[in-house]
Amino acid sequence: MPPRERLIVALDLPEPEAARRLVERLGEAVVVYKVGLELYATRGARELTDWLVGRGKRVFLDLKLCDIPETVRRAVAALRDSGASFLSVHAQPGCVEAALAAKGELSILAVTVLTSVSDADLAREGWPRGVEALVAARARAALAAGADGLVASAREAAMLRRSHGRRFVLVTPGIRPCGAAAGDQKRTAGAGEAIAAGADYVVVGRPVRDAPDPRAAAEALQAEIARAAAR
Repeated sequence: MPPRERLIVALDLPEPEAARRLVERLGEAVVVYKVGLELYATRGARELTDWLVGRGKRVFLDLKLCDIPETVRRAVAALRDSGASFLSVHAQPGCVEAALAAKGELSILAVTVLTSVSDADLAREGWPRGVEALVAARARAALAAGADGLVASAREAAMLRRSHGRRFVLVTPGIRPCGAAAGDQKRTAGAGEAIAAGADYVVVGRPVRDAPDPRAAAEALQAEIARAAAR
């Protein structure tokens, strides 16, 4: 795919009008946008998705659906005509299969382990083998069920490519420029590092949204992605 389509900017904003302003400010620097739970819970979120698609943008609905299979199936069926390209569900038993049964033209991405989770967090929950082992197990089950892609941090990207090749889409959140604060993310990497490790797409929120010049920040990320993709 063209390198410029590998950057996904997260519209983590409190209302659709703020999201529209950011998109207009970014212009042609960004092709793909993520609409997450915060924004999707607001009035007018469906209209925002239509607006983005109408402007030639692609949309990743990062809703991380997780419920009993029938509820997931019905929710995905309600979203399949949204115009979005991607929809995320948790890589939990039954969720992926239910989403696939109702997806239409949507690509279903299975979320393995959130980038805010560390080995220590999992150990406290009774999983002593660490993040990478859990990502590997969930990825294996999701891909066996037929998931179109996975969501995992850049730290697991190389392992996933070694295990499963290029037969799935890999989306990596938790992207931070060199020297930037990680915030609530615990498994972070730079955009170029993620692409070099095997990511198809990188998701960036705060480093673009909160930059003094968001378009310049996006263009810098695009250049980093292009350099890594050319290697």
